[in-house]
Amino acid sequence: MDDNNQIEQIRNSLGLVHIYCGDGKGKTTAAAGLAIRAKGRGLNVLFVQFLKKSNSGELDSLRELGVEVVSGQPYGKFVFRMDDSEKVETRAFNQQRLKDVIERSREGIDLLIFDEILVAITLDMVDEQDVLAFLDSKPEHLEVVLTGRGPSDAMLDIADYVSEVVMRKHPYETSGLIARLGIEF
Repeated sequence: MDDNNQIEQIRNSLGLVHIYCGDGKGKTTAAAGLAIRAKGRGLNVLFVQFLKKSNSGELDSLRELGVEVVSGQPYGKFVFRMDDSEKVETRAFNQQRLKDVIERSREGIDLLIFDEILVAITLDMVDEQDVLAFLDSKPEHLEVVLTGRGPSDAMLDIADYVSEVVMRKHPYETSGLIARLGIEF
């Protein structure tokens, strides 16, 4: 079977929902790895980040490979450091991003990655019901990945794959080592 037939076969197959969750390091990197695999097979990939700055090393590599990346936030800080007005603006920003990406996903995307959306839901920066409604009505062939900590039971129920990354040891916990360029981001 040639590459074009394989791609068409993939696009005609049932798209599944993946969750990469847990308290360990590597959820975004796992999602980026799947994006690389899909792009390497000729699929159209959309990689969307929630609640992150656009300075993660994976993003540059994905862009160089031709993966469409949507990233960045109105404030370059964690939600717990935002005042109430910043939280309101960040929630509106992320809800609009979700709406825009859902619309975009219906235009020939094969793999859609929602990086850190589970955290955005937990922190009330994205409405879980909107995400669940999308997953229930997404294009049939569309493969979707959700990453982050603390997926709800409803998210776990709708997923076809659930992979949990567990932290057993981390240098921040043992020695206070902060995130390092090229290794953690």
